[in-house]
Amino acid sequence: MALADLGANVLRIARPTKGGASKFNPVLDRGRCGQIALDMKSEDGRDQLMKLLDQADVLIEGYRPGVMERLGLGPSECLARNPRLIYGRITGWGREGPLAHTAGHDINYIALSGALHACGNAESGPFPPLNLVGDFGGGGLLLTLGIACALFESRISGRGQVVDAAMVDGASMLMSMIYGLRANGRWPAQRAGNILDGSAYFYTCYPCADGKWVAVGAIEADFRLALFEGLGIASDTKILMQVRDDDPQVRARIAAIFASQPREHWQRVFESTDACVTPVLSIDEAADHPHNIAMGSVRRIQGANHPAPAPRFSRTPATTPDEQQTRELISQWQLEDAALLPLG
Repeated sequence: MALADLGANVLRIARPTKGGASKFNPVLDRGRCGQIALDMKSEDGRDQLMKLLDQADVLIEGYRPGVMERLGLGPSECLARNPRLIYGRITGWGREGPLAHTAGHDINYIALSGALHACGNAESGPFPPLNLVGDFGGGGLLLTLGIACALFESRISGRGQVVDAAMVDGASMLMSMIYGLRANGRWPAQRAGNILDGSAYFYTCYPCADGKWVAVGAIEADFRLALFEGLGIASDTKILMQVRDDDPQVRARIAAIFASQPREHWQRVFESTDACVTPVLSIDEAADHPHNIAMGSVRRIQGANHPAPAPRFSRTPATTPDEQQTRELISQWQLEDAALLPLG
């Protein structure tokens, strides 16, 4: 999706199925020109793929280690066909090591990286941050960055190469700041009691009277003062600044104040202040928030809400192709002998 957002002509090679097309996600699949079904176990299917590689800048595959090699479609064969090809590979565990060939999911990869242990509090235990850290941040986006850099280098050298992204590596890389805090003694080994994990009374979420929540991120002293003022406890600032970050009495006091009013009340109180207090919005609420509307952060495309492409470019802004542009993109692949399948 990210590569398509940034202008790539993306064609999916789908596995032949009785239904004729693979599962469709209206957001993740946006911008792709289409998909074709090729049987990689057949000589004809492999030949078709090789012909496509003559036109391609990048091939991305996400199988377990060794699968593409067994099909005769590994890096050596594909780069021999197109020496400028960027061969993108993504796995969970990487291509080496005792776990390389075992099954896993995001939660397993971030568990081995140390990221999962750092999430959650003393009561919850380790709590998975959806599948954002392994699958997407440490996986897909890391591979996208690698591909972009390899394409840039290829314009200089005239040669392609393999870009290998492992989610366990990416999750570890995303933990670099926490590793650094641990190295200089500012991040205890145990879970909870750390400034960013929800243990601190000034960096956590509180429920309101209507059952909705607010997020508080008042780390710096000035921001904390604004928090105290909004809560009506600024007179106790000197005392509050001297207690431990995870002081249970202070946390309980602030929780009781937030619980006394609905979320909308606190949104009005803290709006346009530096208290770093924001409503915790659902996906549907986020699309309707005035700031997100002003920024165009969520767009309505073919009946579905989409997070807008990011980052933003001043001269070549990302756009989702319309039907005419999609037809032009697919025509560039010259698919005379292959059946084009619908994405939807």
